[in-house]
Amino acid sequence: MKEAFPGVKKIEYEGPESKNPLAFKHYNPDQLVEGKTMAEHLRFSVAYWHAFRNGGADQFGGSTRLMPWDDGSESVSNAQNRVRAAFEFFEKLGVGFYCFHDRDVAPEGATLAETNKNLDAVVKVLKEEQQRTDVKLLWGTACLFAHPRYMHGAATSCNADVFAFAAAQVAKAIEVTKELGGEGYVFWGGREGYKSLLNTDMGRELDHLAKFLHMAVDWKKQVGFTGQFYIEPKPKEPTKHQYDSDAAACYAFLQKYNLVEHLKLNIEANHATLAGHNFVHELEFAAANGILGSVDANRGDLLLGWDTDQFPTDLYDCTFSMLTILNMGGFTTGGLNFDAHVARESFEPVDLFHAHIGGMDTFARGLKIASAIRKDGILSDFVAKRYASWDKGIGADIESGKMSFKELSEYMLKKGESTPNESGRIEMLENIINDYI
Repeated sequence: MKEAFPGVKKIEYEGPESKNPLAFKHYNPDQLVEGKTMAEHLRFSVAYWHAFRNGGADQFGGSTRLMPWDDGSESVSNAQNRVRAAFEFFEKLGVGFYCFHDRDVAPEGATLAETNKNLDAVVKVLKEEQQRTDVKLLWGTACLFAHPRYMHGAATSCNADVFAFAAAQVAKAIEVTKELGGEGYVFWGGREGYKSLLNTDMGRELDHLAKFLHMAVDWKKQVGFTGQFYIEPKPKEPTKHQYDSDAAACYAFLQKYNLVEHLKLNIEANHATLAGHNFVHELEFAAANGILGSVDANRGDLLLGWDTDQFPTDLYDCTFSMLTILNMGGFTTGGLNFDAHVARESFEPVDLFHAHIGGMDTFARGLKIASAIRKDGILSDFVAKRYASWDKGIGADIESGKMSFKELSEYMLKKGESTPNESGRIEMLENIINDYI
């Protein structure tokens, strides 16, 4: 097929002084930061569903995007053409990874067998393009929310046959992810929740979801898939309440059902804000509990209140997120997946490059700033000093488990009053961050 993006050459790093909109100003993949290249730190990935299946439609209007490589049909040959166009984009953009849903890359057939056959035909081209470009699959997943059969959920459906269909679909998706060398697999429960508690047995649905995930773990071992499993938290939309509502809810679920050792979290920025948190809160919670695995990099519009999936261009968010990721030792199998789409008004093919370049440059700047903050130690030193009372004396005794309420009561009765507090210096710290940015 002819070039999907004619006239666009490989995007190169030209430095901060460049005025070329099709060049990186800050993302230099070979630049070393704390002993690793930017490419190794950031592990950028393109979301296939947004980049090559999202036409720009919204609740009030149809598609606007020009995608000349796509004839608009749900044929296998058209799906294969999309793959070739996608890998041309990945190669010209210079990313190392991509992610997909099974139904994004291949059309659904009249039966499960036909659907699997369609997927196999497209996977063949995906594998060819991966070998040609050396672009890898960061993670795969199954779309268990779009088809009408999943109106009541998938693993939490009131219809046992739907549960069985979802299991078969996930089994195939895991096999395909393994075949393509995927480094992980994500479970996103878009409809694993409820609209109304009047018709919902929540306890039973949660039990079923846990059974489903344990079956997936067993299947993973059976087929020899060694990638990381992830759950992606989201509080609502399309359901009123989803069981994977935020990082804390997911962690509680994993603990209750003995799944912590098998799954980490894929944190999405826009989902965090929908849950009433900010992006860094969710990252910090997951990192503190050893379950931060990967990141869906985007942002939402706080004035709209739904999953707008905009590209991440907030330098503060990207700096703080990279600070958390560096502090936890960096990614292992995960990365930064751009789960974001161009604006409906940005309809030309080249706009896809502008959007990803902006996100990559912003995270690259965030990485450099976060590394500088870590090197200077201003934040870490302040936090260490703030908690210094726990490093010796009564604080150390409490943390080591030597103290009881009786002994603490005796200690405080003898002392009479606690040591005075010191200021948290929030404004000063915010000013310091501004100095770095």
